[in-house]
Amino acid sequence: MDLRRWLLDAHDDVRARLSSAVVEAVPPDRWHEQADGGGSSIAWLLLHAARHQDLAIATAVRDQAPLYLAHRARLGLAEHGPAAGLTEREDRDVARTPPPDELVAYLTAVFDATRSWLEQVGAMALDSIPDTSRRLERRAQLTHDEVPWLHEMWSGRTVHWLVQWPVLGHGHAHVGEAISVRNRLGLSPF
Repeated sequence: MDLRRWLLDAHDDVRARLSSAVVEAVPPDRWHEQADGGGSSIAWLLLHAARHQDLAIATAVRDQAPLYLAHRARLGLAEHGPAAGLTEREDRDVARTPPPDELVAYLTAVFDATRSWLEQVGAMALDSIPDTSRRLERRAQLTHDEVPWLHEMWSGRTVHWLVQWPVLGHGHAHVGEAISVRNRLGLSPF
């Protein structure tokens, strides 16, 4: 099997599941609800998954500013620090802020940019090890002191790992979590 085709199919699968099973299935006015009185909301999971994919591909791999910086004001997060949306535990102030249409616009931009890059990446590039920590600080304004766990988890990793975990594995994990939230909100289609 062609590696590029496999990566594109896996990425398309994360996107399709997130879109059909969550974004289209949960009314936006319910995205801020926490099922069963706790855990993550749909809004948080969408923002969180997009932030990690964005940082992994745009910043760690491609050495560019994350798309988040261009979307931050429209998401209503200009007053929040550059680490907004990154932690696994939901920050309710951050989660409640983005307008649903702007959150979907950011999510779409991230998936589009990642797909465009995946369509062109060469197999040899996947084995390279980017200077992730330096790129996170310089391009995303995320210092080691602010997010030591991110720098430590992503430093010394290959491009392949940055696609495999933050984009695909982490993406699928949060799609599953969002589907669980959807179901616990009483919105399961089954």
